[in-house]
Amino acid sequence: MTYNGKWALITGASAGIGTVFAKTFASRGANLILVARREDRLAALADELKASHGIEVKIIAADLAEPSAPEAIAARLKADGAKVDILVNNAGFGLPGHYQESDWRTHRDFLELMVTGYAHLTRLFLPAMLESGYGRIIQVSSVAGLVPGSSGHTLYGASKAFLVSFVQSLAAECEDTGVHVSALCPGFTYSEFHDVNDTRSLVSQMPKYMFMAPEPVVEGAIAAVEEGHVVYVPGAWNKFVVWMMKALPRPWAAAMVKSQSANFRRQSV
Repeated sequence: MTYNGKWALITGASAGIGTVFAKTFASRGANLILVARREDRLAALADELKASHGIEVKIIAADLAEPSAPEAIAARLKADGAKVDILVNNAGFGLPGHYQESDWRTHRDFLELMVTGYAHLTRLFLPAMLESGYGRIIQVSSVAGLVPGSSGHTLYGASKAFLVSFVQSLAAECEDTGVHVSALCPGFTYSEFHDVNDTRSLVSQMPKYMFMAPEPVVEGAIAAVEEGHVVYVPGAWNKFVVWMMKALPRPWAAAMVKSQSANFRRQSV
């Protein structure tokens, strides 16, 4: 799987899974459009990848919690004459705590970034993909979108479940067009995510077998979208969890999630 001459737009590219997506696509010859809030990090990553792989890299500093950001990104790329062949919607963050503990503006920004932004960017770049007969879209969802919701992170699982359903419908609409759409549903992955939402001390108490390095997550996601897998869950443990949640009656699955969540919180006090 090489992508010489293709352009890949990756959001949330300044850290974690986003950075690994950038490095992986660069190693396969793709030119990159890197989007994140931290311009200094994007610039450093761009310099590294241009030097090591001889590709072109554009950087766009943008906050996708702003409703105007997707249109501004598309306008910038249109002015530059850049075409998006591959879209990786990865930007995101967690919002720990009970729902009423955060004000509505915080929740609104979360939904703008994690739901509306993903859908908006997809709508902006999908038509050209369909017209050219080639496109790859990876929406970074989560195992949390495939299991019953739990207390805390109230909107997180809901936003990820939206992405799974969104991808399933979009993939059906794009069948036989040359455009592949896939939802990546990782479990716990080593990255800055837990530092940003201030839960590092909590997840550090979890068993190591529940975590994956980001590299195999990304490699698997790229293989999955190429092979036409609509929903991809990386890792044996994550696959087992999802299978078990589907096999159990829904009330049992919800009770198990509730019990494990409560037990985790008690251990973390």
